[in-house]
Amino acid sequence: MQLNQWKVKLIFVKPNQSLSLQKHKYRSEHWVVVSGNAKVEIDSKEKFLSKNQSTYIPQGSIHRLSNPYKNLLKIVEVQSGKYLGEDDILRFEDNYGRTTN
Repeated sequence: MQLNQWKVKLIFVKPNQSLSLQKHKYRSEHWVVVSGNAKVEIDSKEKFLSKNQSTYIPQGSIHRLSNPYKNLLKIVEVQSGKYLGEDDILRFEDNYGRTTN
């Protein structure tokens, strides 16, 4: 895979917060919990992850990351695909008013 086809991010989710319910047309993602505990929704299925556990989000899947716990959640996100721009996010629900029209 070429270097420009993957990106790594460290993501922090505060207690009782969640990221938007979203999907991507051009990329898939891997999430690895570094600390804390995560609630993960992928295509209407829920799973819970703790430190050193991971999950894969296939390209086109509707997904969300949440932290319903009292400690800070830290994950490493590895994105891979033919396009990794921030405009490849189709948001369905968002606590910060960023839904896609």
